[in-house]
Order: sequence, then structure tokens, then C-alpha cells
Amino acid sequence: MIGAIVTAAGRGSRAGFGENKLLRPLGGGTVLEKTVAVFEESGLFGEILVTVSAEDETRVRAMFGGHPLVKIVPGGPTRTKSVLNGLRASAADIVLVHDGARPYVTRAILENCIGSVKKYGSGVAAYPAADTLARAEDGRAAEVLGKDGLYVVQTPQGFYRGDLLAAYEKARGDYPDESSVYAEFVSAPRLSLGSPANRKLTYREDFESFRTGNGYDTHRLETGRRLVLGGVEVPYEKGLAGHSDADVVVHALMDALLSGAGLRDIGCYFPDTDPKYKDADSVNLLRKVVRIVGERGYKVENASVALLAERPKLAPYIDRMRENLANVLAVPFSDVGISVTTAEKLGFVGREEGMAAYATVLLKKTF
Repeated sequence: MIGAIVTAAGRGSRAGFGENKLLRPLGGGTVLEKTVAVFEESGLFGEILVTVSAEDETRVRAMFGGHPLVKIVPGGPTRTKSVLNGLRASAADIVLVHDGARPYVTRAILENCIGSVKKYGSGVAAYPAADTLARAEDGRAAEVLGKDGLYVVQTPQGFYRGDLLAAYEKARGDYPDESSVYAEFVSAPRLSLGSPANRKLTYREDFESFRTGNGYDTHRLETGRRLVLGGVEVPYEKGLAGHSDADVVVHALMDALLSGAGLRDIGCYFPDTDPKYKDADSVNLLRKVVRIVGERGYKVENASVALLAERPKLAPYIDRMRENLANVLAVPFSDVGISVTTAEKLGFVGREEGMAAYATVLLKKTF
């Protein structure tokens, strides 16, 4: 049987969250759930042991209560002790040890590791160094190692359980990983192909994630109304009808921001039945939306709006619109794009009955 030991007993203090970083949200669950799911869904393992601290044990047990392959094992004060506990609790012939903080491991990496163990007795995920490496002393490059022949070592690291357990029983002190224990007490481990994408979430910035949002809005053209687009009043014989100033550019952008953050549309926040939004300045409403998504941990990276209008000619006003939006979104001018196109006389836009806008935003989630 092939088993896995997923280490999750540390605190991840370098991430600075004040709690176990593996219990932070990621992809609809937690980092730990995402990592374990790769092992479960691979179909390669007969058991998955998760080492946890006493502080997190209740929460992690509840997290995996309905997962028959997963077994919770008490962790130790160091990684070495935690892995030793896992090895003692395992019934597997071959065992892969993996950092719980590497949720982007793939089935291919797991298969590479297992194949190497079966053929050579060991398999340590690694990939060739792309940058020059150096050993530092007092902030200086005491020894420049170059990159030729150097590999970046990752997890999983696989071995026959009996061999690795015997090595760990001899180990004293803490070791950085399984390959170092195996190298000291057995032999130089074999490398298997890993990937730079199999990165470890270590620092706060490693937990940043990105989401896109799309928005659409349309308004009817009407005589006697001001035409306001992107916060700019454009001289024209007609304006867009609506409860507020009917700024179709800003409305599409607001919906893109809200949808990207997983929130409801602008009608839920600024209903057209509320008299306080009568003739409201949509740029001010945009400020409120930016604050709303910001409270959920999202920051705007860039925004793009496509405006559909037959007339008037809008090229002279585009940069002013971009400047308005950039100021509210708190992004550089260059990170806001606005394009204008006609509908080639097709549909309600082509008949000059109204205008429409599509918006797309990129949001960065910071924790």
C-alpha cells in the first residue's frame, strides 16, 4: 500500500496571520483541504495521515470527518518529530511525505515520486534551479554556487516506509526535510521531477489570489437628460435615462467589481426605489463600491470597459473618463482601459435608442 503523510502541525509564523496558515481560506476551502484533496482525488493512496498540533486537532478532525482515507496524527514540537509520529502510525509500504503548505502539487508529481521509489528506493520532488544560488553569511554572498547541476528540492518526498522510519529513529535534533535524514542515515536520495508551480505558501504575499469580475449595463437615450459617461458630462442632444445620472460606464464597472468579489449587483446596494439615489453621481456610488469590496479584502489591479454607442464621437473624452476611474479605483491611469465602438447600425444601440457597456476587472485578494 502507498500512503501519504501531510505535515500540518506548524504555525507558519512567517506568514504573520496569528494562526496556522494551513487553515486560511483558499479556493473554496482551506489550504490544508486543497492539499489533501489532491492526494484523495489521485486514487493513488490507501491512507493519508495528517499531522496536526493539539491546538488545531479538533478543527482538523471536524474538517476531515467524512474522509475515510484521512487519519489525524498528533504532531510533535518539530517537523522531524511530526514525521516520525506519522511514520509510526502508518501501515503503508511506500510513504510520501508532503508539506501541507504546498496545495499546488499535481498527480503527475505524485506519480513521478512513486515511480522513483519503486525503481530506486527513493524519490524527492525537485526541479533544476533557474537562478544563480549563493550561500550567505552576514548579508554577503560567501559562496556563489551558480545554477548548473543545482536543483530546488520540494515535497513530496517518497521512500519505503521501513527505510525512512529506521533513519528517523536514529535522527537527533531537527532536520529540514526527509531527504536530509535519509541522506545522513541511508544514502543519497534519488530526485524525481517536480515543478516550480508546486510552490510552498510561506509568506503573506504567497496567499494573495486573483479574481475577475464582469459587469454589463444599458440605458435608454432620452431628450432632456444629461449624458454622463465615466464621470464626464458629454455635450449631446440626448442623455441616458435612469434613476441616478445613468452613467452606463460606471454602472457596468460597479457590477464587475461586486461580481468579482462574490457580491450582489448594484441594484441591491443602490435600489432605484430609494429617493436618496435620485440623480445620484455614479462616481460617488463607485467610491462606495470600492470601499465595499475593499472591506472583503479585495484591491483593484486593473479595469477595462467597452462602451457601445453610435453617437456622439467620444474620443476627446476617453482620457478624462480613464482619469476619473483611475482616481476612484486607486490604480495608475495606465491600468484603466476604455474602448468605444458602434454597433454598425444593429440593435437598439445601432438605432440610437440607447447605449451599453461591458466591464471587466481584476481583483487581488489580500489577507
